[in-house]
Amino acid sequence: MMFPGQEEYQWQSNDYVRPANKDLRIYELHMRDFLATKSYTTLVDTLDYLEELGINAIEFMPPGEFENNDSWGYNPSFHMALDKRYGTPEMFKAVVDECHSRGIAVIIDIVFNHAFGQSPLVNMYADPDGGASSENPWFNQVCPHEPYCWGEDFNHEAAATKRFMDRVNRHWIEEYRADGFRFDFTKGFTNTPNANDVYNAPRVANLQRMSDAIWSVDPESYIILEHFAPNSEEEVLSDYGMMVWGNMTYSYAEAAMGWLSNSNFDWGIYSQRGWSDPNLVTYMESHDEERLSFKVQEFGNFNPNYNTRDYATAMARHELAAVFFLSQPGPKMIWQFGELGYDVSIDVPCRVCPKPILWNYFQLNNRRRLYDVYSTMNALREDYPNTFNSTDINYSLGGQFKRINLYNPGLDAVVIGNFGITEVSGVPNFPFTGTWYDYFSGEAIIEENLSNPFLLQPGEYRIYTSQPLETPVLTTSVEEMELLDISLNLYPNPAMDQITADFELEGEGMMEVMILDMNGRIIREVSKGNVQAGMQRVLVDVQDLAEGNYHLLIALNGDANAFPFVKE
Repeated sequence: MMFPGQEEYQWQSNDYVRPANKDLRIYELHMRDFLATKSYTTLVDTLDYLEELGINAIEFMPPGEFENNDSWGYNPSFHMALDKRYGTPEMFKAVVDECHSRGIAVIIDIVFNHAFGQSPLVNMYADPDGGASSENPWFNQVCPHEPYCWGEDFNHEAAATKRFMDRVNRHWIEEYRADGFRFDFTKGFTNTPNANDVYNAPRVANLQRMSDAIWSVDPESYIILEHFAPNSEEEVLSDYGMMVWGNMTYSYAEAAMGWLSNSNFDWGIYSQRGWSDPNLVTYMESHDEERLSFKVQEFGNFNPNYNTRDYATAMARHELAAVFFLSQPGPKMIWQFGELGYDVSIDVPCRVCPKPILWNYFQLNNRRRLYDVYSTMNALREDYPNTFNSTDINYSLGGQFKRINLYNPGLDAVVIGNFGITEVSGVPNFPFTGTWYDYFSGEAIIEENLSNPFLLQPGEYRIYTSQPLETPVLTTSVEEMELLDISLNLYPNPAMDQITADFELEGEGMMEVMILDMNGRIIREVSKGNVQAGMQRVLVDVQDLAEGNYHLLIALNGDANAFPFVKE
C-alpha cells in the first residue's frame, strides 16, 4: 500500500523458502515484555540470539492497534493498523525482511472472535446504550457462546464479516509479507453455543472458507488455530491443512515437578490423537499459561535427598522436559524466555501486566545451559528432520521412566529420562543390538541384551543414536555469578557517546563493571576496584561501540546483575 509522498519499501529477501509445517520451531514473542527499548529496530539486532537458539519462525502476539495503551493485544480495535508503540510499518517490514534473510518465518497473531469499542466497525453501527446495534452488519448484539465473550462478538455467518476478515488477512500478506497467521480463539467462529465436546459443523465451514480465501492469495501461508474444540473437529481442520494449538502445559509441568500421576504428555503427539498429518503445534508454555520453571520452584515434589524446588535442580528439570518436548514429531512452540527458565509468575503483578525483561538470565550458568539444551535440540531437529519427524515412533510417557523411540533408516534415536524424585530403572527399548552413542556425552555403548534395564538418577536424561554425532558443548561464556540485588538508573538510553549508571551498594568490596554483547560475551572491562557501601556513579564511554544492543554488568564480590542499553 502506497501513501502520498512515501517511498515504497524495497524488499531485500525475495527468494525466501518457508519451512514445512512439521518442521516449524516457533518462538512466541510479545514486544512489550521482550525488549526494554520496545523497538522493532532493536529486535533486528536481537535476531542473532534467536537464530542461535535454532528457531525458524517468530509468532508475534497481535501487533495491531488495540483498546487503551498497554495490553497483550487481544482487545483489537484497528485490525489493519500496526501498533505505533514499537515502530513504523517500515521498521516492521525491516524485521520481516531480516527474518527472511535468516530463514525465519513471521507469523501474525490475529483476533477475529471480537473487537472493542474504538473499532470503527462498532462505532459506525453503535447502539445508543452501548455496543453494536441490531443494524450492525459485522457484530452480534448478544454474544451467542457464553462464557467465552469479550468486547463485541463478530457474527461469523455475516457476509460483511467474511469480507472484512479476508481483507485483513490479505493486507498482512501483501503489505508485510507475513508468512501466516495464528488466529485467536477460533472456537468462537460460530453463532452457536460452544459446548466443549460437540462437533460444530458451521464453525468448521467458516474456518475452511477463511483458509481457502487466504490460500487463494498465498497457497503456502501458515494457518494456526487456537481452537480447543473436540478432537474430531480439530482432526478435520488438520486434514484440511490448518495447524492447531496443542496445549500441553499442565502435563509437562506435572512431569517437571515430579508429580507423576498426571504427567503423561503423549497427547502432544499428533498420531496419539488419531491425526494423519503432523499439524499439532504443541507447547510447554505460552503467553496464556503459568511458567514451567515458576511452578517447579513453587510446587515441585521433593524428598530428603532430592528437591525439585531447588533453583539448580529446577533448571535441570526444565532441561529434562525440553529434551522430551523437542524430541517429538511435529511443529513446536517456545514462549519467550522459556529457554532461559523464566520464572516470574504470569500473575505478577497481574496476568496481563508488564513483566520484568530479564536478559541477565543469559549470564547465569544454569540458565545458559538450559538455553544450550534448547539450541542443541533445535539443531538436532534441523539436521535430522526425518528422524525427529518420523512416522515410525514408539513411546511410553506415562510413568516415572519415560522414553521415546524414533526410527528412520538414516538415524535412529532413543530418548530416556527419569521424571521422578528417586532413582529408577527402565528398558530403553533399543530396536537392535550393537553400538549406540550417548549424544550428550559422546560415550559409545555396546548393547547385547535388549531387555537390559538402565538406571537413571532423578532428573537424568539421555539420547542414544544409532550413528555417532558431534557431541554438543553445554557451556556458559561468563564466570558463574549470583544475582546482585540493586536498582540502577542507566541514562541516557539509547546512548551515543557516554552512558551514566547511578546505583546504591549495600556492602563494600571488589566492584567490577563490564560491557556484554547480546550473546553474553564480555567485550570490555570498564573498571575494577574496591568500593565502599553507598551511592555509586559510573561513567561509561560508548562512543566507539557499534550501533546495537548491549548489557552493562555490575558485579560486587562475585555477585552480578546486567542491565540492557542501546548504542545509537
